[in-house]
Amino acid sequence: MVWEMLGLYMMLPPVAQCSPEDLSEITNITYRCMALNLSGIPAEIPPSTQNLDLSFNPLESLTSNYFSAVPALRFLDLTRCHIQTIEDYAFEDLHNLLTLILTANPLWHLSPKAFYSLTSLQKLVAVEANVSSLADLPIGHLHTLQELNVANNNVDSLKLPKYFSNLTFLRFLSLQSNKISSISTGDLDVLPGEKGLNLTLVLSINDIKYIQPGSFEGIHLHELALRSCFENTSVMKACIQGLAGLQVNRLVLGEFRNIRRVEDFSNGLLDGLCQVQLQEFVFICFERFYNGTDTLFDCLVNTSTIRLVDVYLNQVSAVPAASRIFQLECKTCKFSEVPALKLSSFKELRVLRITKSKYLTGFRQGFVHLPNLEVLDLSENQLSFIQCCSYHLDGTPKLKHLNLSFNSEISLSKSWGVNELVSLDLQHSKLGGPGGAPVFLPLGKLIYLDISYTNTHVESQCPFCGLESLQVLKMAGNSFKDNDPGDSFGKLTQLLSLDVSSCKLIQVSLSTFSSLGKLQKLNISHNKLLTFDHLAYKPLQALTVLDFSSNQLTVLTEKALESLPSSLLHLDLSWNLFDCSCNHLSFLKWAQEHRELLRSAELTVCNSPEHLNNASVLNFDLSSCQLSAILVATYVGTALTGALFLFLIYKYYFNLYYWLVLLSGCRRYADRDDTYDAFVIHSSKDIEWVRKELVETLEGGAPPFRLCLHYRDFTPGVPVASNIVHEGFLSSRKVIAVISDHFLESKWCSFELEIAQSWQFVEGRSGIILIVLEEVDKALLRRKLGLSRYLKRNTYLEWKEREISRHLFWRQLRTALLDGKTEPGRGGN
Repeated sequence: MVWEMLGLYMMLPPVAQCSPEDLSEITNITYRCMALNLSGIPAEIPPSTQNLDLSFNPLESLTSNYFSAVPALRFLDLTRCHIQTIEDYAFEDLHNLLTLILTANPLWHLSPKAFYSLTSLQKLVAVEANVSSLADLPIGHLHTLQELNVANNNVDSLKLPKYFSNLTFLRFLSLQSNKISSISTGDLDVLPGEKGLNLTLVLSINDIKYIQPGSFEGIHLHELALRSCFENTSVMKACIQGLAGLQVNRLVLGEFRNIRRVEDFSNGLLDGLCQVQLQEFVFICFERFYNGTDTLFDCLVNTSTIRLVDVYLNQVSAVPAASRIFQLECKTCKFSEVPALKLSSFKELRVLRITKSKYLTGFRQGFVHLPNLEVLDLSENQLSFIQCCSYHLDGTPKLKHLNLSFNSEISLSKSWGVNELVSLDLQHSKLGGPGGAPVFLPLGKLIYLDISYTNTHVESQCPFCGLESLQVLKMAGNSFKDNDPGDSFGKLTQLLSLDVSSCKLIQVSLSTFSSLGKLQKLNISHNKLLTFDHLAYKPLQALTVLDFSSNQLTVLTEKALESLPSSLLHLDLSWNLFDCSCNHLSFLKWAQEHRELLRSAELTVCNSPEHLNNASVLNFDLSSCQLSAILVATYVGTALTGALFLFLIYKYYFNLYYWLVLLSGCRRYADRDDTYDAFVIHSSKDIEWVRKELVETLEGGAPPFRLCLHYRDFTPGVPVASNIVHEGFLSSRKVIAVISDHFLESKWCSFELEIAQSWQFVEGRSGIILIVLEEVDKALLRRKLGLSRYLKRNTYLEWKEREISRHLFWRQLRTALLDGKTEPGRGGN
């Protein structure tokens, strides 16, 4: 992939990629000219350039005053530029250069004054640069040099040249991956006494076979790294003994994951460390321990910090009684249970970390008498246990910081046994307890609490009771009853920072933040909040940071904007659903006037109208909303008048039409012709019952009756309303209304029934027969139609499926239809 990218660079014209790049808001100081086939400094590069990348260009030779055109350089990268020769004064005038990178250049010749004028140089990187000896580097005059990296070269001796005594600020020297095979007395003589106190010396991945005793006698180092340096356990043991007399702040021993030469730990391997004064010991990448751990800590009793990293240690066997270890870390070890009893032997222990182990699942033992332990970190394991944490932590009376984050499942109890706890991290561990009961009640000194993404569902009225001192609460990714925090934070009067992001919130009660007058940071992003209620957020007058991003706001009202505290420094409104229309001109104007307040301003975009979707709120054209006052008044008046007219028509449509039909009926009353025995009013969804039961029985019975049915007898092409009046009411003696739930929901059915009542009033007789299907809710029927007023003058029948009930139903219906039928047999016409 790297070479493909380089190929693309090679296809571009020279200097095409030498374009200025902003850095910390300062323009034209950084130029990247990688792989452009350049043979010198492009003329387009200005003298003010401070950072220049010329890597992967065929420069080959750096002549005198080569970089005179760019005297302001502070960073220069010449990686893989095929440089073979650097002549005297090649870096003349680069008095401000801090970093010089010469990685992967075949440096065959360095003139004695090749690096002159680099009076400020702090970092020199000559990795894979064909360096055979430190004496070949003409850098004795670089008094400001702090870091020298000559890894991956051909250096075969650790003998430091005399000029190193001039490098009084040197803090880092890497000789990793060279060819050093032995270290002898006198190799480090230029670093006597306290002079080398802060130097980090990296000798990893050298095939060291022998370290002469006394080579490090009286040497002071900040760090010594010896990883993957020994071919077997015997060589490693002997070389460690050769470190006798060394004083070092940090000693790193072990292997690399991809370079494992010594795999088996054996008793006595670290015995040589008894002659070394060290503050921190790092043992890394050892696979095989078996039972050979009895001497692991024997020579480390005076060490303050021990870090075991990627060490397949599955038990702690022996712990010296005189141990003074203050800090112990086991990262990616192989414990299956927290070895609490064994670790309790480290009586001086103040910090204990057992992290990132996929094997660590149990916590069945409790710590016994660790009077000084203040920090316990058991994060990123697979722990699963109940009744946390009184039994487990009773022996740690001074514990202040507890981290159980990123574990499997932890059940909390109301008893903790740690009265001094100030920090508790439980994030991304499935918790049982905190949402339904005040399990944190005993933690009155707690300042920091993180229960983010713990499957906590807050139902209790006081989930954080007892946390009077809490200043930081993180509970993102959880949920609340009714998706509203309610009064959950009522007791947290000292709270300074609150994170309730991704909590599925749809509203915030007026009392939610009423007690949080000191709150400075609020993250309520990634929820489903539709509004910003100014009354709910008004108590937050100390707020400096508010993250309201990824909600569903369409606008911030004027009252909401006025309620924002004057102390607010950062407001994030990105990824909301803002309506960028002129109706919200005041908000759009405010956003543009306060752009310095908005964080992620480029992501604060419009959602509507459609033509402005994803356009920046800050780029909205305010002038598009500035119409003349008279024109606006005219538009508004016309719109209001039209809206009122349409509203009246919509609201009184059936009333108007009802009176028109009534007047039409009165005019034609004298000309009426009873063509049908009954006009049937029914919902279209009850058509099957009307056809199979009503029509077949009445029209096919004795005597037969003729019914008026809209789907059969209405005249095609005539408006429905006219058919109802003329073909229905004017031509029928009776009206049959088939009442069902569908009937009650239909406006047309209600309209037809109202017309039927009016005709009944005009004729002055009972003309309506109500057939109520048995599944209809009678209470709903009385409420919708006022059933009592129909029963006083009309026939009311109920249809039931039972045979005896059906027989009675048809007899009553025929009797009602024969009422007023003066000519027998007319129904058959």
